[in-house]
Amino acid sequence: MLTTLGADGEVDAGELVEEAGAVLAYCGVGLAMLLLGFVLIDLLTPGKLRDLIWVERNHNAAVLVSTGFLAQGLIVVAAIYASSDALADGLLTTVVYSLIGLVISAVVFLLVDLLIPGRVRHDLVHETPHPASWVLGVLRIVVSGIVALAIV
Repeated sequence: MLTTLGADGEVDAGELVEEAGAVLAYCGVGLAMLLLGFVLIDLLTPGKLRDLIWVERNHNAAVLVSTGFLAQGLIVVAAIYASSDALADGLLTTVVYSLIGLVISAVVFLLVDLLIPGRVRHDLVHETPHPASWVLGVLRIVVSGIVALAIV
């Protein structure tokens, strides 16, 4: 954790640079995991999520992606919190735990798609707002909360 202040309250420049590098490394891993989550959901849904959200202004796709970012973010934060003080080990465990979260999220998404009437993957990219987008989104957040708590 950050320890740049010495006993006398002065900042150690060398430690500050080292810890700033660690912060940037964890940010890079976290952002990569969020991007990977976006790509995974894009693969699981018909159409291109980028176009659905930013061009077509599709409400369902926006809910799906937003809740996915929140869900994956919970796991990344927990993984960073629980990581080792050794930077390389901490980054590795953050990646591994984040990937586990992505896999579990995808499995939940596919299970819901199999267990409900119709095809939620197709409903969630339809232009008409669908309540299933919120149901699935909240489910993914709760499942990610469970994974995050298991990590810490």
